[in-house]
Amino acid sequence: MDNDSCLNRLGALAIDAGEAIVAVARDARWEVTEKTDLSPVTQADLAAHDIINAALPAIIDVPIISEEAQLAPYTTRRDWEHYWLIDPLDGTREFIRGRPEYTVNIALIGAGKAELGIVYCPASGRLYLGNHQPEHGPVGSFKSTHTSPWQRLSSRPLPAQPRLICGHRQDAATEAHLRRALRQLTGQCEAPARLGSSMKFCLLAEGLYDLYPRLGPTSEWDTAAGQVVLEAAGGAVLNASSLAPLQYNTRESILNPPFWAVADGRADSLGFWRRLQQLSHSETETK
Repeated sequence: MDNDSCLNRLGALAIDAGEAIVAVARDARWEVTEKTDLSPVTQADLAAHDIINAALPAIIDVPIISEEAQLAPYTTRRDWEHYWLIDPLDGTREFIRGRPEYTVNIALIGAGKAELGIVYCPASGRLYLGNHQPEHGPVGSFKSTHTSPWQRLSSRPLPAQPRLICGHRQDAATEAHLRRALRQLTGQCEAPARLGSSMKFCLLAEGLYDLYPRLGPTSEWDTAAGQVVLEAAGGAVLNASSLAPLQYNTRESILNPPFWAVADGRADSLGFWRRLQQLSHSETETK
């Protein structure tokens, strides 16, 4: 990969932000406060935000939306051709509890679609890059660590027994309906793996899991970077009702609809996901 590519500069920036997060974690004096929406925030969130916000204009000078900054009104945002969408510390609750899966998320959005995506896991040193735009570097999805070279990622084709990965706070009843529907289609469904943050998208991109259903609330900065990594590896992030790709900056609210992230996003696999959607929806209605 070209050392001067946009992707490498973004990867280096994500690592810098990650180092700031780790530095806060090592300081026993850090505190947790609440934002106006009652979600937690720490000095680590703010330190990573400051580093990313200061450096992005030198890479591509477009507006920035960050979880840790005031959101511009939609009357302003709707005219943006491109903008950065960042979550300086995705998985703040995991960070607070000492779980290692928190990430740094940086995405470039254009015309409602996520075009570039960077996901960095400071605790493990894993860096994921996704790119749809050839002018910004190699197209595809890639992974590296501090000790390993770049590796191109390819999510796996839909297997006979799809594997699920879910969040720590997944709605138990809805998950049970989905698992029953999956068992009805395939004859088997093992218990899902549990993980926080955008790492779930990345593990689908690596071919380790097949479906990440998210029916609870998320914000656009939670998903954009991971969506690019997954899509560039052959997967998809789909509106759970329509199975259309997740879009960005289409309305005032920056909350996502319920979605399914799938490792196999090929058109000939969408029939399976649609049957699963219909069965799980029927399960929910009859319970």
